[in-house]
Amino acid sequence: MNPARSAPLPEAVLFDMDGTLVDSEGMWAEAEAEVVAGLGGVWGEEDHRRNVGGAAEQVGRYIAELTGSDLSPREIISRMQEAFGRRLAEGAPARPGAKELVTAVAAAGVPSALVTSTERMLVETAIGAIGLENFDLSVAGDEVERNKPDPCPYLKAARLLGVDPARCVAFEDSPTGVASALAAGCLTVAVPMMVPLEPADGLILLDTLDGVDLDWVRTAAAEHLGRG
Repeated sequence: MNPARSAPLPEAVLFDMDGTLVDSEGMWAEAEAEVVAGLGGVWGEEDHRRNVGGAAEQVGRYIAELTGSDLSPREIISRMQEAFGRRLAEGAPARPGAKELVTAVAAAGVPSALVTSTERMLVETAIGAIGLENFDLSVAGDEVERNKPDPCPYLKAARLLGVDPARCVAFEDSPTGVASALAAGCLTVAVPMMVPLEPADGLILLDTLDGVDLDWVRTAAAEHLGRG
């Protein structure tokens, strides 16, 4: 018998969206740069790196301070969402291996959730290449009291699924998202996209999701839960 297939599955698999499942971080960078330019400022690579995976409110405040704009963070967010939405018109491409992993989890009947800092109005369009219907539920950035890096989004997803977050596997790509998932107690698998990640207890770093299948998830979860 294949040892991987005899290992227990996690209670649920939780997925970040931007940068993890879909290649949309570059679109966000372009949208942010457009808004900042319209406010008379310059948005550099370091500015985007500081905000990768962050909540809209955080980015809105950052841009307001950067440009000295009189606009409220919420007004800035509206401009960012409009600019990002235009770039999403043809959809964001799936990251390598992402759709295969999500559909394999769904086909196996393992509960899953999309846990994103992106606000609800943009989620369905942004995840179009994967399909929102492949998740049991989704938690958007404007549906939590505190966004990533706080554990609240992952804790809410686990609560809605009726599972123990410590027996879940989360997939992420950014320091902000990893901090959120780890703080919630999830075994966290990360594929860094735009910002390097440092090793940490409970964190598995990969170069790609390509080739990551259900057997891999079983084995990773079993080893992690075995330590607990």
